Amino acid sequence: MKLAIRDKAILIGLYLSKFDKEGLKSLGFSGFMEAFNTLGLAIGAKPLSLRNYRDEFDPYFPNQRTGWNKRKLRDYCKRFYDDFSSLNFYDFTELIKSFLIQDYEIEKFINNIEKKDKSQSVAKRLITGKAAEEYFKINYFTIPQFKDYELKDATNLACGFDFKLLKAANFYCVEVKGLNLKKGNISMTEKEFFVAKELKQNYCLFIVMNFAEKPNHEYFFDPLNSNLSFKKIEQTIIQTNYSTII
Repeated sequence: MKLAIRDKAILIGLYLSKFDKEGLKSLGFSGFMEAFNTLGLAIGAKPLSLRNYRDEFDPYFPNQRTGWNKRKLRDYCKRFYDDFSSLNFYDFTELIKSFLIQDYEIEKFINNIEKKDKSQSVAKRLITGKAAEEYFKINYFTIPQFKDYELKDATNLACGFDFKLLKAANFYCVEVKGLNLKKGNISMTEKEFFVAKELKQNYCLFIVMNFAEKPNHEYFFDPLNSNLSFKKIEQTIIQTNYSTII
């Protein structure tokens, strides 16, 4: 199903209105403001739009909010209400995650095979990461060092950074991280750490924080030699291989 941004915003509003706190929990959020900020950025919509759509549907579901109880559903919202309001919790949650989480079907397939943690925190981490990346794409040009640079998306290349910025022979590589609160832990993979070590001032760690209230950002060029202090954490992983003779 190909959905426009407004379609996604309406579906999220309908979902959060119908399932209320249970819907928030399924996506890993503790409050609506955090959900509106994160989900809005993730799909490219204004957080206020998501809230307005939720409020528009509220009179049609049992919750503590009154919503727009004196206003008739707009025609395009009614079409979504008629088509999707009868979905059960599982199917509706799967629909929402399908357009919030990048390559969701692949992620779900891998999770089922590897029996990874299926808790709400996983969905929240993936959605927050997507929201942080979208925030960066909207705001990167406000950073003086990036002025007049062309943005290249590298999020699917697993190359140790999310974006590359180019201007003639000059470049920057940017790794984007997201935090739901004003502060918290940021982890870099071994590859991200190695690339940052090699590129130094050409590597930027861009942190989007405070989705719970109002997103803002900090950034660090040459992060390994900045005021950030990284602690190495090693984990032993047992890997099983299967061989055959051809």
